[in-house]
Amino acid sequence: MKSTLAATLAATLCTALLGAANAHAADAPDPARFAPCLAGLKADAAARGISGPSYDRLTASLAPDMKVLDFLDYQPEFRTPIWDYLAGLVDDERVADGRAMQTQWAEVLANVSARYKVDPATVVAVWGVESNFGRNFGARPLLTSLSTLSCYGRRQAYFRGEFFDALKIVDAGDVKAEQLVGSWAGAFGHTQFMPSTFLRLAVDYDGDGRRDLVGSIPDALASTANFLRKAGWREGEPWGYEVRLPAGFDASGAGRKNKQALSSWGARGITRIDGSPLVGQNAGPDSAALLLPAGPKGPAFIVFRNFDAIFGYNAAESYALAIAHLADRLKGGGAFVTPWPTDDAGLSRAERRELQTLLIARGHPIGSVDGMLGDASRAAIRSEQQRLGHTVDGRAGQKLLAALRKP
Repeated sequence: MKSTLAATLAATLCTALLGAANAHAADAPDPARFAPCLAGLKADAAARGISGPSYDRLTASLAPDMKVLDFLDYQPEFRTPIWDYLAGLVDDERVADGRAMQTQWAEVLANVSARYKVDPATVVAVWGVESNFGRNFGARPLLTSLSTLSCYGRRQAYFRGEFFDALKIVDAGDVKAEQLVGSWAGAFGHTQFMPSTFLRLAVDYDGDGRRDLVGSIPDALASTANFLRKAGWREGEPWGYEVRLPAGFDASGAGRKNKQALSSWGARGITRIDGSPLVGQNAGPDSAALLLPAGPKGPAFIVFRNFDAIFGYNAAESYALAIAHLADRLKGGGAFVTPWPTDDAGLSRAERRELQTLLIARGHPIGSVDGMLGDASRAAIRSEQQRLGHTVDGRAGQKLLAALRKP
């Protein structure tokens, strides 16, 4: 009986595994479906104002890029610990670069600020976080990525809209198809607009007849300011500021959407980070929310309407906080006073490059030293973590860097 039962169970397991494998194969994207899919989208494109000849010309050489499907469910803003996320985006290097850009583009920024009522530091902070001041646009051809996402995976309806809008941008002559490269999801240019955002909000600041977020820094800066203004930015008001919570604070009312009067937050014992009252000179608008990005034991912030405007650029609170904090640093502000609730803080980009150099010195083939911790770097990190007896998670933190610095 035991051997018969075992055989039956084994046969059942094999059948189940085979069925799962077949189901997975059936669900796998079929590249052969791409051409019929594109042909089927032509009528929808025409309804969006793209002529048949233009559609045929712009899509004739397209082929699917199945790798973009792997990114659909990955967003670092939501997966990366916030102390790692901010350490790489708001470091001394980016602050120095941002101040240099403020000086270089001072006249344009002053005019943009006067026109759109958004301060130069915030505009430059978006530029720095989005593309490292034009150094990192992304390398994926938008028409390829967006056409692929229009035919496969989740959210096809959304990506079809962006695909049609990208075709409009090229057809109008604002940006050439070969210049339209960016992120896997379709954001492009100095300040990484999605195509639909470009069509709504991009402006021709330099007056050359084209709205060009790729080749024209003035157009990009003005378009970013226009976005923030249309998102509700209020001139002269703060985005928020760091605050101090009283001992035993009940954090149940925290959250960006839970706006209350400043006096209400003050009545619960919250003060500015220096201990002064919330309500008083330069307190900011009366309606505010309490943001606790790492819980009540980490840095806490009172945030206002301008924080929501930044949030509208990329719907992640960690992203909005990075922009806001970098803008403050560009204005001369310092680091957050309250430390993050971790004993292994994140690495700046300079520290990440140092870590990569140390990994190479130990024989790990990680490629170039660029501060970008890709698959090869993380594999090397896991190897060193295992050797050192650290938690093997592929994360780069201060503890690992300190250990590798030792001879």
